[in-house]
Amino acid sequence: MLRSLLCLVFFVSVWVGISPEVLAQDPQYSQYYAAPLYLNPAMAGGELTGRVGFNYRNQWPSIDAQFTTFSAYYDTYLPDYNSGIGFHIMQDTEGAAKLRSTSISAMYSYELKLGQNSYFRPGFQASYIRRQIGFYENLVFANQINPSNPWGDLLPGNDIPGLGDPVGLLSLSVGGLFFTENLWAGVAAHHVNEPNQSFIEGISPLPMKLSFHAGYRIDLGEGSMRSDFTHMRRQRSLTPTINYKSQGPFEQLDLGAYLYLEPIVFGLWYRGLPYKPVENQSNRDAIVMMVGVNLLSGLNIGYSFDYTVSQLGIQSGGAHEISLSWTLPNSYQGKPLRRDTILPCPKF
Repeated sequence: MLRSLLCLVFFVSVWVGISPEVLAQDPQYSQYYAAPLYLNPAMAGGELTGRVGFNYRNQWPSIDAQFTTFSAYYDTYLPDYNSGIGFHIMQDTEGAAKLRSTSISAMYSYELKLGQNSYFRPGFQASYIRRQIGFYENLVFANQINPSNPWGDLLPGNDIPGLGDPVGLLSLSVGGLFFTENLWAGVAAHHVNEPNQSFIEGISPLPMKLSFHAGYRIDLGEGSMRSDFTHMRRQRSLTPTINYKSQGPFEQLDLGAYLYLEPIVFGLWYRGLPYKPVENQSNRDAIVMMVGVNLLSGLNIGYSFDYTVSQLGIQSGGAHEISLSWTLPNSYQGKPLRRDTILPCPKF
């Protein structure tokens, strides 16, 4: 049974890479707010100072068709121009075919004050994406399988011309973010130009990805006194969040909440749309559990585990994810900031 499942995942990953009707999805992070520039270009410079971060995700580590994703980013705020800029780099390796994608992105955002403690930030992003099959020589095609003995020796087959060559594409994305002291709502559209990502002749557009994310921070009152010299009490809050995304035939919803008991953060949410199957398969993905620490120094560290509830089951190994970010000290000390309202999005 497991061998059959691995073969199915293998051939699906190969088909995703070469099919004229690509069914691939962009990589995803469970800690989506720990990858703010990947979530929405409007978040560039949202901390009103410099910020650097790293993300690592290993999905389905117990099977050969695992997915691994690594990314790093830097963004900062330009108060003289009321603007934010950011840079993001990511490498993703998908499935048994080792379909590897590397992207380099630059983004720009502008902040508008709409009223008392309410703001809107439009954002723009340009990305260069390079895709290649990492182990092309190990791929198996249908004409190499002996129908009378599918588990036996492979038959000689003809390579598909051009399949081993990498492809490069330019992707354009836009986003917007509205927020107040405790509420935020954002939308983003990635790959609006739907560039051609085919490894062979013909057109295979990268489907546009649409996402909506929102949340509301509920103050739970002050906690105990901090152990520093600020003479302030620790913050406590509960933040329900939602993250919906759609790309091609795929739709998915993350629904859950963060509990912040300074300096510790706990997260729990569900990912899936069980009432709307995809390709006649149940659209249930995972229960995500997270724990993190948010230090006054600006350092944030988070770990999350996805308990798989799809047909793959927990024998797939779920998914492990680590995030690390550091909000740099404000280099504009002594100058008045454009706003007193802090962007209420979680750090994880």
